[in-house]
Amino acid sequence: MSIPILSAGSPSSEITEALNEAGCVVVTGVTDAGLRQSIKDELALHMKKADVVEEDDPEDFYAPHTRRVTALVARSPTITDQLVAHPLSKQCCETLLLPNGEFGYQLHITAALEVGPGARTQILHRDDNSFTFFPVPRPNLIVASMWAITDFRADNGATLLVPGSHKWPAGRVAKNEEIIPAEMPAGSVLYWLGGTIHGAGANTAQDWRYGVVLAYSVGWVRQEENQYMDIPPARLAELSPEVRQIAGFDMYRALGFYDRSVS
Repeated sequence: MSIPILSAGSPSSEITEALNEAGCVVVTGVTDAGLRQSIKDELALHMKKADVVEEDDPEDFYAPHTRRVTALVARSPTITDQLVAHPLSKQCCETLLLPNGEFGYQLHITAALEVGPGARTQILHRDDNSFTFFPVPRPNLIVASMWAITDFRADNGATLLVPGSHKWPAGRVAKNEEIIPAEMPAGSVLYWLGGTIHGAGANTAQDWRYGVVLAYSVGWVRQEENQYMDIPPARLAELSPEVRQIAGFDMYRALGFYDRSVS
C-alpha cells in the first residue's frame, strides 16, 4: 500500500477517506512561502537555543542531530492563528475523532522539528501507544499532522510511514518494503492516524528538513503535551475562543470542570 497524495483543492471528503483507509495522506499546496517564513522567523531564536545531541544512543527515542521545540501556541502566532484550527485539520478531526469523542477533540502535541545531516531513523512507533487500555488495533484516538516548512525527501529525513498499519493486529512487524517515506514539497501537510506506525527518517543529505507537528486527540484523554503549563495566562487571554477550546481549555462533559467566575 502506498501513501495517498492529494492536492489542497481536493474535496475534504476524499482526503478524510484516504486518511481513514491508508492511515495516512499527503496534501500538497496548503501553505505559501510567506506563512512558512513567518513560522521560521518566529521560532528562529527557540530553534537556535534547542539542544542538539551529537552522540547517538540507538535506544533513545529521539535521534541525534535533531532540533525540537514545543509550546508552539505560546511561541508562534502564525501557527496558532493559521494552522491550529486549519479547516482541513478540523475536517479530519471531526470525521475521524468525533465518533469516539462526540463532545470534542483537543490539541495533543505541538512541536517544530528540524532533522539534521547524520540523524538516524527514529524508532518506529504508534502515537496511541500511551493508551494501552485499548487493544491493538485501537479506535481512532489521535489525528496527527506534519506541516512541511521545507521539502521532505527520502534522503533528508522525510517521515517514514507504514500505510495500513492502523488496522494491523498486535505483534505484526513491518517489513522493509512496507515502510515508505512521505516525500512532499514545502507547503504540503501529511496527516496520519494514531495507530499508524511511523517515525522520522534518516538524514543522509546535507540540508536540514523542517516540519511542524500538530496532533489532536479525543477530548477525554490526557494530552501528551501539557498545554496548561505551556501556555501562560497572558497568552491564553489572547487566544480566540476556537483555539482556546481546541487547546483543551474547556470542559468535556464533567471532565476538566472549572469555575467560570474566576477564569
